[in-house]
Amino acid sequence: MNIHATALVLGDRGVLITGASGSGKTTLALVLIRKFLLAGSFARLVADDQIFVKPRHGRVVVYSPRTIAGLAEVYGLGPQLLPHFESAVVDLVVRLVPKADAPRLSDPLTETVASIALPRLDLPSRNRTASSLAVAAWLKTPPFC
Repeated sequence: MNIHATALVLGDRGVLITGASGSGKTTLALVLIRKFLLAGSFARLVADDQIFVKPRHGRVVVYSPRTIAGLAEVYGLGPQLLPHFESAVVDLVVRLVPKADAPRLSDPLTETVASIALPRLDLPSRNRTASSLAVAAWLKTPPFC
C-alpha cells in the first residue's frame, strides 16, 4: 500500500505524519528531527511525501520508495538529502487537521493503518510549535519525561 505521508524515527519510536497537501507534514518532521538531535536524542527521516506500508507480525512497517529515499522537500529550497532509514515500525500516527478541527484536549484516538489500530494525535496543521510539543509529550521525551 502506498500512502501520502511523512515518516520518521524519534528516539526508539516511529511516527507517521498524515494530512492534506500543504498541511505541514514535512515541516513538522524536520522540526521534530532538529529538536530531537539538539536534545541529544536519535532522529531520522524514513520517507517524505510517499510511504509504502505493510503489516508485519501485528505491527505497521513503513518503507521509503527507493526513488525518494532520504529526500525531504524543504519549503523554499526544494528536495534536500537527509540522513535516513529505509524502514521503521510505526508507534504513533499524527494527523494534521485544520485548526478548528484540532481538539484542545483529546480522548485517546486510534487510526487503522494496514488493518492495524495505532494511537493517533489530531494536531493543528501548519502549527509546528504546538504539534512538535504534543508529539514530544506523547513520546514522553525531554522535556516531558
